[in-house]
Amino acid sequence: MPPIGLLHVPHSSTETPADLRSTFLLSDEQLGREILRMTDWFTDELFSLPAHEASTIRFPVSRLVVDPERFVDDAEEPMAARGMGVIYTKTADGHSLRAIPTPEERQELLDWFYHPHHQRLLEAVQGAVDRNGACLVIDCHSFPSVALPCDLDQAPGRPDICIGTDSFHSPDWLAPFAAERFATAGLTVAVNRPYAGALVPAAFYGRDRRFSSLMIEVSRRRYMQEEDGGKAEAFDVMAGIVQGVMRELLEHCRSAP
Repeated sequence: MPPIGLLHVPHSSTETPADLRSTFLLSDEQLGREILRMTDWFTDELFSLPAHEASTIRFPVSRLVVDPERFVDDAEEPMAARGMGVIYTKTADGHSLRAIPTPEERQELLDWFYHPHHQRLLEAVQGAVDRNGACLVIDCHSFPSVALPCDLDQAPGRPDICIGTDSFHSPDWLAPFAAERFATAGLTVAVNRPYAGALVPAAFYGRDRRFSSLMIEVSRRRYMQEEDGGKAEAFDVMAGIVQGVMRELLEHCRSAP
């Protein structure tokens, strides 16, 4: 049977196309540091499942180029006030990243990267719903162990796992089920803290409960060396836990009435 699950990996890429390098105002060293702290490192591996278990949609370039998880309209995007809307103009600590793009430059970036990605995502979700009568999107992220200056939640004591939900598209069982599984593995878990929400394609938003969504964020301290971007010795163990929980979620979703 075709997979009911879709893994969305939006922030794992470190790629900045060569023809866009001149749009960034940072030196190579500064840009490297910004990529280090803003990338969800190795989430394409951490959340990896075979194609027969779940489809995967991965954004191909760094979020510093375009962020596929921001609203296109800055008026609807809370992070736009910090220069980190769909097209970032500020670094995580508020310095200039790039000049504010012209309307034409902005539209080009959206047409090159944002809109094709969301079209692929929409087609994958629609295909899963059509084939299975349901689809579960797992939005795959990681987060730094200490809040970045740009983060809305600056509270200390961050958990190992953050689970994000949508009030319409996250069934009541979904977050507690995931939280219990991660807790059983010895990890601390919080729901909608320090990050909240779950990705929902606009065409489905608030309209079709056959589509479900859950965000899973893993603290980078659990699987990597945050100071240099290398994998930690515990990477394979953490990947096994994450992938195991995802398999249970997908199995439960498939068997749910």
